[in-house]
Amino acid sequence: MAKRDYYEILGISRDASQDEIKKAYRKTAIKFHPDKNPDNPEAEDKFKEAAEAYEVLRDPDKRARYDRFGHQGVGGNAGGGFGGGGMSMDDIFSQFGDIFGGSAFESFFGGGGGGARQRQRKGSNLRIKLKLTLQEVAQGVEKKIKVKRYISCDVCGGNGAKNGTAVTTCQTCNGSGQVRKVVNTMLGQMVSANTCPTCGGEGKTIDERCGKCHGEGRVLEEEVIPVKIPEGVGEGMQLSMSGKGNVPKRGGIPGDLLIVIEEVEDEFLKRDGNNVIYDLHLSFVDVALGTQIEVPTIDGSVKIKIEPGTQSGKILRLRGKGIKEINSYGQGDQLIHVNVWTPKKLNDEEKKILNDLKDSPNFKPNPGKSDKSFFEKMKEFF
Repeated sequence: MAKRDYYEILGISRDASQDEIKKAYRKTAIKFHPDKNPDNPEAEDKFKEAAEAYEVLRDPDKRARYDRFGHQGVGGNAGGGFGGGGMSMDDIFSQFGDIFGGSAFESFFGGGGGGARQRQRKGSNLRIKLKLTLQEVAQGVEKKIKVKRYISCDVCGGNGAKNGTAVTTCQTCNGSGQVRKVVNTMLGQMVSANTCPTCGGEGKTIDERCGKCHGEGRVLEEEVIPVKIPEGVGEGMQLSMSGKGNVPKRGGIPGDLLIVIEEVEDEFLKRDGNNVIYDLHLSFVDVALGTQIEVPTIDGSVKIKIEPGTQSGKILRLRGKGIKEINSYGQGDQLIHVNVWTPKKLNDEEKKILNDLKDSPNFKPNPGKSDKSFFEKMKEFF
């Protein structure tokens, strides 16, 4: 099923400010919160949908890519392990819990943005740039990339404790990761919640640290990750591999690996959207008499026929020789711009031949017909 428009999900216009986006998400999330709508899968789906929309629109870079490319621009259904959606409830509460104002939201729903649900921390994302040739962009490619990232420690299992020692509930915050402070004011009691200074918000403490990870529960290692790039990606497009970022300290949800596409400029071909442009330079003799010539395409060289009398500026089209639309059956064309090359030097014999021909009516432009401009010719193709 096709994804809904993110602006439509939050009920805002496409030029909404960041403050309007935040308010709209808070309103939608409260309306469809699972604790307010128990045993209602549809409400939970809408709650997740709103979080996904907010996750994109709150980020100026992601929002710009979404406005330009749609869901594909933010990794939506890009294939090969990529995904822009599918946020879990733990993801949502970990990333956006603070948007509801902390204690006010928790008290509204009975404490904790999900009752007894314990929020898991999420590790940081990794961001890399991947250079692709025009052929790789057009045909899709699988790459193996080396990434240094924090992974769970295999000695302690990620909890940071030395083998055989205990991980205990923090006595300061009783495992909540927060300490509450109540202040009496003229308007009544004000409740604030801050990160527990003893456990750093983790809700647990370690008696003795693991020797390998020194209590962090994670180690930095280099990993080779296979990356499948779909056909039709573009310059600046960002794809996301869920769970391939850094693992947080002492357990939690791994971050994501964000892959930014960079197109390497081709020696002969130029991309224009989903079309491919090639500038073909021919001699006056070739266009006057006609010829066959090989031209490069993203699939290799092909032979094309140049009709006698072809004019400079003519545009030839090779249908289906362009770039596929990402996650679509549509495909662009290759447009060949014909340019007539004029020799700079002529010998005496060549000059004599041309002088003999210049008075021929076949070598004079027809004053009754004005050639179409380059831009008028381009309009015929679009």
